Amino acid sequence: MRSLPVTIALLGLAVAAGCTRTTRTVLVVPEARTEGPSTAATLGVPPGHLPKPGQCRVWIPGVPPGHQPRPKSRSCAGIEAVAPPGSWILYRPTTDRKIVHARIVDDRRAGVIVRIRVFEAESGRFVREENP
Repeated sequence: MRSLPVTIALLGLAVAAGCTRTTRTVLVVPEARTEGPSTAATLGVPPGHLPKPGQCRVWIPGVPPGHQPRPKSRSCAGIEAVAPPGSWILYRPTTDRKIVHARIVDDRRAGVIVRIRVFEAESGRFVREENP
């Protein structure tokens, strides 16, 4: 008969142990973020497809050079109106022919410039970012 109270006590302890909650502390470390554009960014436009100095052209990132919209070079007046969402408007200033300004068009709104990046024309290396 003594074993019945002992068995009940052990059964109660087992049930209580099964109902307890174990707490584990997990540390979440956020990814390191760098402010501003990556210095590894490159233009990715072949030199033969850049606009003439003083002119502009629409460039769609990810589309091969042979499938880009024409013309290769045109006046910059009104080019925002024909720039589709996610495209770039490339501009080569006449004062410094060694650089290319890439006006980045918003991914959802056609013709809305959200950032301007400046690249070296020959190497395609990122130089700086400017406010639109």
